[in-house]
Amino acid sequence: MNPCERTSDYDYALPPDRIAQTPIEPRDAARLMVLRRDRSGVEHRRVRDLPDLLAPGDLLVINDTRVIPARVFGRKGRGGGAVELLFLEETESGVWNVLLRARRRPRPGDRILLPEDANVTVIADGVMGRARVRVCTPTPFFEWIERAGVPPLPPYIRRKRTGDARTAEDRARYQTVYATRPGAVAAPTAGLHFTPELFERLAARGIGRVAVTLHVGIGTFRPIETDNPADHVMDAERFEIGEAAAARINEVRARGGRIIAVGTTTVRTLETVADENGFVRAASGRASLFIRPPYRFRAVDVLMTNFHLPRSTLLMLVSAFAGRERILAAYAEAIREGYRFYSYGDAMLLL
Repeated sequence: MNPCERTSDYDYALPPDRIAQTPIEPRDAARLMVLRRDRSGVEHRRVRDLPDLLAPGDLLVINDTRVIPARVFGRKGRGGGAVELLFLEETESGVWNVLLRARRRPRPGDRILLPEDANVTVIADGVMGRARVRVCTPTPFFEWIERAGVPPLPPYIRRKRTGDARTAEDRARYQTVYATRPGAVAAPTAGLHFTPELFERLAARGIGRVAVTLHVGIGTFRPIETDNPADHVMDAERFEIGEAAAARINEVRARGGRIIAVGTTTVRTLETVADENGFVRAASGRASLFIRPPYRFRAVDVLMTNFHLPRSTLLMLVSAFAGRERILAAYAEAIREGYRFYSYGDAMLLL
């Protein structure tokens, strides 16, 4: 195991008051730490400064997945005990993988009653809190869950179980302004900082934009619990890159433009389908690429990303991009300078 292959090498101490509990307004007022890989030090800017930090001919690649309000509260059909479900992924028509939380865990065959006359029946139990359930809803599933569910915020954003006045705000703000394809249970958080007006200014500067899709799952944010990162298994997540997006990315690269990945989910999508020369192919499937040092990036030139949890696959990815020691030093400076961390927090631009 080399020195950069210990999970503990990616640990750092974060004061709890640095974890953002609410989003900043407007979105592009978030702070932006700029780290240039060819020089030392950092710059302290705002996300709204992006047009001045990028160059004409650059191409932004965004992840257009849409977060579903996947957390639903119900009660057991027998006994009436409370149950919390997190809908993860539909595996076949009407059958979903879920996370279940209850004082006494439901067993296969048990029925769980949900809001608006919906219910699920447990088909099979799984590991790490997972289960398979068959879903019965009075209207099409995605219509029903938009009414019955609440945003699946990560646990470090503290909300009351029900009745929190901020939940309505979370429905809009734990979502990018360009989210169009439902399927994620966590937001691609670097994209939360963009506004329509910022996109207009970027376009006026000659900076293009294309979208890819990766439906973010809970595995993206799961801490590594093994001493050796190589022993960690990434959860596979559904992705899609269309023909037009792939062609645009390859055209920009061919003429010397830079590919600006908005978020680590975009990085993993592009790197999953890129060949050794950085050529990106249109594809769909499941991505489970674990990027950590040392790694040679093939398709991504610049990365915009939020500040990530200690000992996480995301922190390892940005360390592979800019160097572990430089990233940890930048994080230490961000803490000293009062940056806000994690999903609703500030951002970095790695040039």
